[in-house]
Amino acid sequence: MENSISLFDSIIIFIYLITVLAIGLKARNQDKNSAEYFLANRNLGWIAVGISIFAANISSEHFIGLAGSGATRGLAVGQFELIAIFLLILLGWIISPIYKNLGIFTSSEFLEKRFDRASRKFYSGISIFTYIITKILVTLFAGGILFNRILGWSIFSSASAIVLITGIYTLVGGFSAVVRTQVFQGIFFFITAFVFTIFGLNEVGGIFGLMEKLPADYFQMFKPIDDPEFPWTGIIFGAPIIAFWYWCADNYILQRIIAAKSIENARSGTLLASFLKIFPIFILVLPGLVSAALYPGINGDEAYPVLLSSNIIPSGVRGFIIAGFLGAMMSSLSASFNTISELYTIDFYKPGHPNASERTLVLVGRMVTIFIVVFVLLIVPFVKLINNQIYIFLQSTQAFISAPITAVFIIGLLFKKIKSKSAFIGLIIGEFFGLSRFVIELMMKSNLISNKILLAYAKINYLHFAIFLFLITSLMIFVFNYLFQSEYDLNASKNFFSMGMQSSSIDIRMQNIKMNILISGVILILTIGLWYLFM
Repeated sequence: MENSISLFDSIIIFIYLITVLAIGLKARNQDKNSAEYFLANRNLGWIAVGISIFAANISSEHFIGLAGSGATRGLAVGQFELIAIFLLILLGWIISPIYKNLGIFTSSEFLEKRFDRASRKFYSGISIFTYIITKILVTLFAGGILFNRILGWSIFSSASAIVLITGIYTLVGGFSAVVRTQVFQGIFFFITAFVFTIFGLNEVGGIFGLMEKLPADYFQMFKPIDDPEFPWTGIIFGAPIIAFWYWCADNYILQRIIAAKSIENARSGTLLASFLKIFPIFILVLPGLVSAALYPGINGDEAYPVLLSSNIIPSGVRGFIIAGFLGAMMSSLSASFNTISELYTIDFYKPGHPNASERTLVLVGRMVTIFIVVFVLLIVPFVKLINNQIYIFLQSTQAFISAPITAVFIIGLLFKKIKSKSAFIGLIIGEFFGLSRFVIELMMKSNLISNKILLAYAKINYLHFAIFLFLITSLMIFVFNYLFQSEYDLNASKNFFSMGMQSSSIDIRMQNIKMNILISGVILILTIGLWYLFM
């Protein structure tokens, strides 16, 4: 194996970084007001929306984590990518028109319009915490694994370099810079990941050669109900709960929907993203299977770096693939920096300073970005707490946080008479259970607890736990709503539903609605076909 890159590879990576920085800094004048700085003046076309959603979603933890889980368990980890397709189609047809019609600035603002400001601020705070744990730290940890293997860099060295470069153009250009670079990065890493897969498959004799070298259960996507990571019950009932939060309620993704120039562009963009989500199972999971076939017994998250550092990838090509990996990493970090900045500025600072000028809001957004960049550099050592199967750690952590949010959003959308206090108390109780599970599991992995009840609680499959948490939160909301039934709740009035729900269902002016229906059908058929193929 080769453990270093050539001068040619280094030049390619350097040119890539300079190109991304130049594209990002080109948007430096997009900061006249908060709408320009945080939402690109609500003027994104459908291609930018779709590719930006895909690029924001795919990061280093997908490259390392999907390949790592693929090397350990096979194609089953790809279920999360396929489940996302259904939620993206739901987002395009049902959810995004509601957000666009309400004219909201952040996804958490939806909770204020539907319920109250307390719910909005609580959700916004939870979101910021979640981004730091599940996006920034996980992204840096995954990147550190590859850079340590290929370049010999420590996690701190690689994290510092990438965070600073990404932070510069995110700080200067705001959301316009984020989207511009993500469109470039998304296309680039998609192509390089595809090339990487081709080289790997060629080495093992193609897909049929790969199937001969690995056990048959590597190609079965539905696992038994007692499977510790991918029980079919968890995949069918638990994964969609996590996915609804991520794709239909999380500002990290919805910032692009809110920034679309129209409902039609938002819908077409989500359909483009849903189509692109078919491919990670081939370009990110398959390399893990290839690595397992070539290097039996390989340790999970080492699968991708080991394959990339092997002699099957020629010099030059390796440089392009590393650059694509960098693109995925930087696109996720820039999205995290900008959305944290937006949430703090719009959900916390602006309500407390109603007379603040637009220039002040942009300045606050930039100051928050600087703070986050510095803060991230300080907490990089904590990435060692992350599980060595990155993608499982990511999904399990999100399961503990997302289920109560999903319950509140869905109930808020479907039931007019749910009161603000009921939703808020239900959300608090749900997040208490979720965060307690997160803390107890960390303590268990650090051998800090021995209580049998707590250990049993921590060992519940994370997907099954998401189902349990969703049901508990929903039950609490309805129970408290019954207890508070005598109270009048202005925010649950028909005004919200007339603005969002009713108007969103009438979108007959969209010229290409028939084409979008056809595209949605084709995507669903392809997804179900993959399920049938790998039952």
